[in-house]
Amino acid sequence: MATRKRVAVVGTGTVGSQAAWRLAARGAEVVAYDRFAPGHDRSAAGGETRVFRSVQTDDGRYVPLVRHADALWKQLQAETGRELRRLTGCLFMGPADDPEMRTIMDVIAEHGLDHELIDAEALAKRFPQFRVDDGDLAVLDPHAGYIRPELSVQTAARRAEELGARIRRYTPVREINPVGGGGVEIRTDGDTERFDAAVVTPGPWVGDLLPDLPWEVSVYRAISAWFLPNEEHHAGDERPAFIRRGGIPFYGIPSPDGLSVKLGLPQAHHRPVDDPNRLERAVAPEELEIFTEIVRRHLPGLNPNPVRLAAFMEGYTGSTRPLVGPLPGCDDIVLLAGFSGQGFKMSPAMGDLAADLALDGHTDLPIEFMTTLGRTAA
Repeated sequence: MATRKRVAVVGTGTVGSQAAWRLAARGAEVVAYDRFAPGHDRSAAGGETRVFRSVQTDDGRYVPLVRHADALWKQLQAETGRELRRLTGCLFMGPADDPEMRTIMDVIAEHGLDHELIDAEALAKRFPQFRVDDGDLAVLDPHAGYIRPELSVQTAARRAEELGARIRRYTPVREINPVGGGGVEIRTDGDTERFDAAVVTPGPWVGDLLPDLPWEVSVYRAISAWFLPNEEHHAGDERPAFIRRGGIPFYGIPSPDGLSVKLGLPQAHHRPVDDPNRLERAVAPEELEIFTEIVRRHLPGLNPNPVRLAAFMEGYTGSTRPLVGPLPGCDDIVLLAGFSGQGFKMSPAMGDLAADLALDGHTDLPIEFMTTLGRTAA
């Protein structure tokens, strides 16, 4: 009988909670650590909703990973009885000649993805909540919608515990050290434990935990703003998530309450964070100007004054592709970091990938295009 592997998971957020679930499901002895607790809102996993979409806007090579994640989202919902996703569709809008809109069409064609093309005239009739310009094109991704991040993280962590994992909440990890002859030591303020392998998913704290990492992950402060409609929605209204390209790019997600809409911006509009332990959570009035401009130009049905604001942190690599794989010179430490705003929709697949690498030393998932750190393929 094969020896049962003992695996540490450092960080139980977006990816770490999924890794703990997938490792425990495969029979590993899992001990997970978090400086807070699964589902906290101090990094990137807060904000009530995240977009799930089958159509990828910048790199079609993510499509197989999202398909794998899609199956695991369904599995996690079935195992727990929790509604973690709601498929409302996702509407991509922008000038037909915009390079990113052309990329969307190329990805759809390459992977044979379900979609619906909607011209500006039809869009104005079907989705009057959006104001479009002449020459705009819309593409509806029907197998898309939103994920509930806090609920998803807590649910994956709880499922891992049901399968035997132990989660050490409010226990920051101070050091991760390889052991001569194989294995890893995890040091906290209270003790030091030895494991066969460690999956390290530290989010924006990657620089604190691994200061000598040869790849940089820059941390940015992302703002979310929630807006109420000027008039009551009708029960039959279609309310998909949406992503706007061209001009000022932005995205929006209908809230689970069926009333408000959350808006967010891409990295170019985020401020850098010098210290992830000192995130400025208050939003200044001047930071709202761009949201007001977006609402007045493109979303005439919303009141331009937000009813809720929140700030979060996201880690970006220079290439925007995540760091994935064992650390150079130490196959027993598997790092997943720097998802550059792309992580939540495919987080179960990343959890499966982490389990592959920690338990088997390789994976069949197609991740060669990412910033792979060490040996990842069989």
